[in-house]
Amino acid sequence: MNYDTFIDQVSQRSRVPSERAVELTRAVLETFAERLTGGEVLDLAAQLPKPLQLVLKPSPSTEQADRFGAAEFVARVALRADVQEPAAREAVRAVFCTLREAITGGEFDDVATQLPRDYRGLVEQAMAPGVPLRHA
Repeated sequence: MNYDTFIDQVSQRSRVPSERAVELTRAVLETFAERLTGGEVLDLAAQLPKPLQLVLKPSPSTEQADRFGAAEFVARVALRADVQEPAAREAVRAVFCTLREAITGGEFDDVATQLPRDYRGLVEQAMAPGVPLRHA
């Protein structure tokens, strides 16, 4: 999936203009980079378009995953994107669903397994039957 398609999908799913979808996508991916281990961040970035890869660059401080729950994830996205938490929650769901289409099913599963059970409400929609999967 190319960058424009990724942003268009996030825009449609979160019902915001493309410019806002860019900001929301960046906020979600930056928060992901904190939540996932450095190796997983690299694996995820490798399957995304170049502009999104740059957002996911791990640093020495991101080698170890920062262990925080779904509520904190949404709060960090809201702060980064300067939106209220309900809008941040919708953005997280939109990006998860778009990631599910953009990366291989195996990589999506690897990402999802690093997230604790309280993320289920955010990830569930992306796991639903009928959501297109990209195969390796």
